[in-house]
Amino acid sequence: MSKKKIVVIGGGTGSFTVLSGLKKYPVDLSAIVAMTDSGGSNRVIRDELGLLPTSDIRQCLVALSEDEKEQSLRKLFTYRFSKGNGLNGMTFGNLFLAALADIFGSQMEAIKKTSHVLKIKGKILPVTLTDSNLVAIYENGKKVIGEHFIDEPKHSGKLKIKKVFLKPKAKICPEAKKEILKADSVVIGPGDLYTSIIAALLTEGMAKVLKRTKAKVVYVMNLMTKYGQTFGFTAKEHIQVLEKYLGRNCLDFILVNKRPIPKSALLKYKKENECPVVDDLDDGYFKVVRGDFLSKKETKRVPGDILKRSLIRHDSKKLARALIKI
Repeated sequence: MSKKKIVVIGGGTGSFTVLSGLKKYPVDLSAIVAMTDSGGSNRVIRDELGLLPTSDIRQCLVALSEDEKEQSLRKLFTYRFSKGNGLNGMTFGNLFLAALADIFGSQMEAIKKTSHVLKIKGKILPVTLTDSNLVAIYENGKKVIGEHFIDEPKHSGKLKIKKVFLKPKAKICPEAKKEILKADSVVIGPGDLYTSIIAALLTEGMAKVLKRTKAKVVYVMNLMTKYGQTFGFTAKEHIQVLEKYLGRNCLDFILVNKRPIPKSALLKYKKENECPVVDDLDDGYFKVVRGDFLSKKETKRVPGDILKRSLIRHDSKKLARALIKI
């Protein structure tokens, strides 16, 4: 029998978590990655080297690499320089991908070569090959250009985003489109709603292909709200934003964590104006699957990392079990 095909859409630590768990199962995996990241080392990759952002691609490569045989390579690709004016904050993996792109004249080829080096289980594709930026319009009329400035706002993070779009417009990568149409399941998230999820879904052709596919579409609800993007949002409000860009009847299942967040983490999040996403969902055209999807580990900051990261995350094994059952 042929393996079930699962496509994961998103970016960053969310896709890393989902892929890390699913690769343990006998499934055919593909990751479709958002390409609007503009912060940290990606700013250098884009502005100085003229390449598409690579950090989310790198995380997916590491997630799908062979754990047992390639531990040294995994550590090397996640290594972040913490010294030097030029290298501080840059990861080895991003430099490796940039070098291969220069050698072979193509970032797609660089991804393929790196996939071979890391012996990954699956396939990784950028959602688009267009160099594009995410633009947000807020309820007060303010416009912000660039994923990084939306993700870590200089304005009040309590302002609601009324609309986001890509500038210039970007078409879905043909290979990504083919993968979605062949899929048995499509997993969206978890991840920052606008800068990781919607950023990928905004590419021209994505909404249409998700409607055309026969795959079951699963959305993994975020654990916490995000200051600057989803301040005070409930689970229902997250879904309403997805429906705004994908249309109604766009989801088949929604995974929601029901395990309480540790008090120590809640105190730290409170200082950042962030709180657990309130579950106010009812089964409608989709089915809500509730369970303990919370990792017991609290994320520690890596030396040289200047970006804001989530303290708590989903547990990759728990998520994978639930997704495989679906």
